Amino acid sequence: MPVDVILGLQWGDEGKGKIVDFLAPNYKAVARFQGGPNAGHTLKFDGQKFVLHTIPSGIFREGLLNIIGNGVVLDPITLRKEAEQLDAIGLSYKSRLLISRKAHLILPTHRLLDAASEASKGKEKIGSTLKGIGPTYMDKTGRNGLRVGDLEEPDFKSKYEKLKAKHLEFYYKVHSPLVFDLDQEEEKWFSSLSFLREFQLIDGEYYVDAMLRNGDAILAEGAQGSMLDIDFGTYPFVTSSNTLTSGVCSGLGIAPKHIREVLGITKAYCTRVGSGPFPTELHNAVGDHLRQKGFEFGSTTGRPRRCGWIDLVQLKYAIMLNGVTQLIMTKIDVLDNMNSLSYCNAYEVNGKLTEQLPYNLENSDLNAQYATHIGWPDKTEGSQSFDQLPEAAVSYINTLEAWLKVPFSMISTGPERESLIVRS
Repeated sequence: MPVDVILGLQWGDEGKGKIVDFLAPNYKAVARFQGGPNAGHTLKFDGQKFVLHTIPSGIFREGLLNIIGNGVVLDPITLRKEAEQLDAIGLSYKSRLLISRKAHLILPTHRLLDAASEASKGKEKIGSTLKGIGPTYMDKTGRNGLRVGDLEEPDFKSKYEKLKAKHLEFYYKVHSPLVFDLDQEEEKWFSSLSFLREFQLIDGEYYVDAMLRNGDAILAEGAQGSMLDIDFGTYPFVTSSNTLTSGVCSGLGIAPKHIREVLGITKAYCTRVGSGPFPTELHNAVGDHLRQKGFEFGSTTGRPRRCGWIDLVQLKYAIMLNGVTQLIMTKIDVLDNMNSLSYCNAYEVNGKLTEQLPYNLENSDLNAQYATHIGWPDKTEGSQSFDQLPEAAVSYINTLEAWLKVPFSMISTGPERESLIVRS
């Protein structure tokens, strides 16, 4: 059986958690393949709201396995906090949450270094979530990191102290001191390690391979968005991992031949959190309207999201890189009751039109070019089928589909689990 992939095609926050939760019953396991607690996957059902940062979004489906892959960086404190909200609703999850031994651990000093590095940048801040993600991946590539499997080794504490000492030496040599209670954070961290040890640790690559050989289907869940990919995103305003389909292979230890469907998620408009280029950003009342109606505030940081029109140049780029086979549109209901919509279908760069992303999206001579589309006065929310959508909304979806050359298979018309149209 194959591996299907769900990932975001913009700058994150596209609504991946809801779609994973909806599709999860069709699979034996949901597996996170990259990122860390800088992710914020929001799910709403039964009148309750849940935000997951590390635990895969299939955890609310009873009987379904959830795997934290080797490509993930894991903060035991965050994991414990997430688990507590699952305990509060009486969800049985410990036997269903499996953690790869090769996943790297986020230390308290990683978060200290993250905060210090961001503070030192001044106006050139990249918009880090300050969760220690970047420094942890730096230690991983620098071959200094601690992994979950090290918890089983007798010299774990000495390895921890060695890495901590290295962090502090660099911190005091390079950065100005910050207010950070390291002793208190360490106490919480070691306490959370005891909780982490209660889960089943696996050799993820062998475990996943055995599942595939057994005919079990797996849904790979991405974090962040394609434009935050460390190689192909808007560098340096990116995350520290590969958020594209290719990251599934290295993040779970599977061969490319196992990947079947790639489901790319886009909002009906576009948002971004943090710093960095955003060609279709709206600095006006329309942008404010999208932010307020779409509740566009970061689920991890609470920061207001920057809002703009959908960018088809950027989306075609992400579709190409990911090999997307199906598109999913979220938050079309946010566009309800708007008289007119716009979508970017080209860039003007240095006086020339192009449908390709330039090397430098921060080019001051880059201007998004727009086409307009009529809005709709009726509600998309509550529609149970594609045919029930307002005629102008159907036209909008079909127009984007014609540009992107990939079909929209699902349309989300609200935040709840059941507010989803599956298009035949």
